Amino acid sequence: MARIKVKNPLVEMDGDEMARVMWAMIKEKLIFPFLDIDLKYYDLGLKKRDETEDAVTMQAADAVRHYGVGVKCATITPDAARVKAYGLKKAWPSPNATIRSALDGTVFRKPIMVRNILPAVRNWKRPIIIGRHAYGDIYAAMEMTIKRPGKVELVYTAQDGQEMRALVHEFKTPGVVMAIHNLERSIRSFAASCIVCAIEERSELWFSMKDTISKTYHACFKEIFGREVARRKADLDRAGVSYRYLLIDDAAAQIMKQEGGILWAVSNYEGDVLSDLLAAGFGSLGMMTSVLVSPDGLYEFEAAHGTVRRHYLEHLKGNPTSTNPAASIFAWTGALKKRGEFDGSGEVRAFGEKLEKAVIDCIEAGIATKDLIALMERKPAALSTTEGFIDAVAARTLAPG
Repeated sequence: MARIKVKNPLVEMDGDEMARVMWAMIKEKLIFPFLDIDLKYYDLGLKKRDETEDAVTMQAADAVRHYGVGVKCATITPDAARVKAYGLKKAWPSPNATIRSALDGTVFRKPIMVRNILPAVRNWKRPIIIGRHAYGDIYAAMEMTIKRPGKVELVYTAQDGQEMRALVHEFKTPGVVMAIHNLERSIRSFAASCIVCAIEERSELWFSMKDTISKTYHACFKEIFGREVARRKADLDRAGVSYRYLLIDDAAAQIMKQEGGILWAVSNYEGDVLSDLLAAGFGSLGMMTSVLVSPDGLYEFEAAHGTVRRHYLEHLKGNPTSTNPAASIFAWTGALKKRGEFDGSGEVRAFGEKLEKAVIDCIEAGIATKDLIALMERKPAALSTTEGFIDAVAARTLAPG
């Protein structure tokens, strides 16, 4: 099979642990044999981020801004234990959060559905997409531990020196406090991106907050989102896309009764939690696509799962692993299809679609990793190793048709 020429570069961001091992296998067996492609490589592995004082993460974001499309491996956001284990200078922030903020993007996560894995919720027949606002909230919070009695105030000082003050809490005993923020521009971009995605997917659009409790912060989101929906009402109507605002607790209950075909837009933290919940409900985090979309048309595709540390430790011992690479493969296919779309290359787009079909065909034929076998209607006689699954996908990709 002659290699397909990809006209313009693709930004590649490497990652950590078992995800990094799978990433290398995917490139070796599924990308380089089929594509003549210029990858602009950035190592976002924890050691390189530490070595560069995290400058490499911003360099990768700038590259996505320049080339338009990036593909990212799963990375570690270090806690205190990882800081000690890796001998890091500090607990570096989440690369995903840094890139989301730099590109002002919205994260959309969508399950990869196969016929022989039924969702845990029997009503779910079609994908439910989570649109996660990708700026601020607790991911850019300021926190403080309170050890002695005293008061905490929220203070705003205008450039002309005028102040606004609000009492947060008067502490009599030790406690903790957190301040979060958001930007009107970011909320507007979030709403605009969700509307575009709902129209492309022909999905019903839901938006959920808790404005009955948060009468300023959450109410601001509701108002801005509603204005953007009103502005695009004619486009939504033409696409047959309806819009609903629901309180987040009501939406959580309602989603259990739906068939699917919904894009559910939520805040940053809720999107983090609910995307994992829906991934598990549809099968596995290894079967969830994730794409960051900026309002100015930049795309960064990644796997929704983490770095799979437990499997990595087995890999280091020389033991075979059965880690599901489907989401990482779909990160590559999503990026390649978008690169092909931008470049006007139907051949590149068709390759991405063929590779996705090969993954789904393998799973539906009973070639599956350990995480999926327990979910299957008819269980295979044996599980596939990580490398064995990728080899099977490569063989189907090589097959004619």
